[in-house]
Amino acid sequence: MTVVNWVCVLSFQEDAERLYKNCKRYDLLNKFFQASNQWQKAIETAEAHDRVHLRTTYYSYAKYLEAIGEQSLALTHYEKSDTHRFEIPRMLSEDLQALESYVNKMKDKNLWKWWAQYLESQSEMESALKYYALAQDYFSLVRVHCFQGNIQKAAEIANETGNWAASYHLARQYESQDEIKQAVHFYTRAQAFNNAIRLCKEHNLDDQLMNLALLSSPEDMIEAACYYEEKGEQMDRAVMLYHKAGHFSKALELAFGTQQFGALQLIAEDLDEKSDPAVLARCSDFFIEHAQYEKAMELLLTAKKYHEALQLCLKQNLTITEEMAEKMTVSKDSKDLSEESRRELLEQIANCCMRQGNYHLATKKYTQAGNKLKAMRALLKSGDTEKIVFFAGVSRQREIYVMAANYLQSLDWRKDPEIMKNIISFYTKGRALDLLAGFYDACAQVEIDEYQNYEKAQGALTEAYKCLSKAKTRSPLEQESKLAHLQSKLTLIKRFIHARRVYCEDSKEAVRQCELLLAEQDYDTIIRHGDILGFLVEHYAQVEEFHMAYQYLVEMQKRIPVTNLSYYVTQQTLEAIHRGTGIPVSQTLLPQPVLHSSMENKEMEEEVADEVEEP
Repeated sequence: MTVVNWVCVLSFQEDAERLYKNCKRYDLLNKFFQASNQWQKAIETAEAHDRVHLRTTYYSYAKYLEAIGEQSLALTHYEKSDTHRFEIPRMLSEDLQALESYVNKMKDKNLWKWWAQYLESQSEMESALKYYALAQDYFSLVRVHCFQGNIQKAAEIANETGNWAASYHLARQYESQDEIKQAVHFYTRAQAFNNAIRLCKEHNLDDQLMNLALLSSPEDMIEAACYYEEKGEQMDRAVMLYHKAGHFSKALELAFGTQQFGALQLIAEDLDEKSDPAVLARCSDFFIEHAQYEKAMELLLTAKKYHEALQLCLKQNLTITEEMAEKMTVSKDSKDLSEESRRELLEQIANCCMRQGNYHLATKKYTQAGNKLKAMRALLKSGDTEKIVFFAGVSRQREIYVMAANYLQSLDWRKDPEIMKNIISFYTKGRALDLLAGFYDACAQVEIDEYQNYEKAQGALTEAYKCLSKAKTRSPLEQESKLAHLQSKLTLIKRFIHARRVYCEDSKEAVRQCELLLAEQDYDTIIRHGDILGFLVEHYAQVEEFHMAYQYLVEMQKRIPVTNLSYYVTQQTLEAIHRGTGIPVSQTLLPQPVLHSSMENKEMEEEVADEVEEP
């Protein structure tokens, strides 16, 4: 047998108490103490171990005390059980004076309200009003005042408190007395808009009806809109109410029928993707007819008519903003368009952006369409070097690398080492070794023209030769011709560099090599006249063979503008030559005839420009 069953058999209370405690059935122990009238122990057990039944224990004890006539203690335990609001009035119902004292003592709103209701039932209205006021039962206050005919006081209470029930009761009273405006007012304060609307319709209070309908539910708005529509007056209000109620199709139909263009614009602003496509199309057609193309385009985009929106943009020359372009962009997961149609639409958007000069947006759309070559062309037109370099780096396509490098060559790469580095890197990654060779050739020319650094020029030409020899060109004959030309340049430069290097050890050999270079037919393709002639002039002036120096100086005058002589020969050397030959400086340094000199200068300028433009 279980422990509980053993308790049923045991007759001794102490054993029962001990067994309940051992099995921790304090709920049964509590009942055991109550059954044996051990109320103090029952309360202690409930407070310590059985708090779930604590209030029930207090209540049972209070009932027990009431039964034995201990009303004072019963009152206390009814309060502890939180049942005093109805048990104590019941218990003291035979002693009204004691009950009133208790109600005043407790200052409980529920007790005040109960006492007020009791007094009202006994027709003690003034006392009832007092206790209704203490209980803040405004509905009952208004009800009693209305019963007494003091409707003005009831209106003051309803207005001051804003109590919905009080306002509704008062509105019913005014309606029964045909005071319609007051009834509408208090129905409104009671949030009973349908009743207020009903009265407004019945008594032609159109102005108030509009305000009430806007505050009310969509159903009430539609009801009021139907009222205005049926009357055939103030159709703008009917349109607005249909619109506010979410009945867009009806609002638009009425707006179109009554030519309310302002209302149409307001309605169009609230249309979204969930709106009826037919409604969107009708609105867009309306705005197109009235030359409001941007609004029409927004509606077409909302209706997901992307091609029509794009055609409207092209036809009316509307600027495609980034926001508009994003709205026209269909996601890959969308079922509205196939992947092929989606890409075609993106390219059309990009083409439109290109026409409008919005190259960055065009680049973005071409990229989304998967056409990176067109994206790069758009980016090149923007001239944004930083983005061009970045795009080329992330695209990893040979053609794009070459396009980026060609663009960078159009910049002032001579003064920016980073641009030079990127040009070389992009041509290398793009496997355009022939173009890279051309760039190295241009670098060599810059080293000579701007810095007279033939050693660096030799290094650049060597790299150009290596690249060109590895390149795979369409014309092997042309490639061989270019390689031969580069080899010729390298040979000439090496001879000139050698001549300058051995000058300190064997000046005669250095001079002989320079004179031989002057005799070469194509030496001026890589070595400048001024560098060789200036070298010889300086040498002969230094060894005081001034007549030879003068001859080479005259030769320089024939080949180089007088204004550039000081770039190759120092002023001290010029003065030494004139002193040595006895020829006045003014006579020797007279420029050639103006026509010949200007033509020569022009030819020189054109030659330099052509060299710079070559890749």
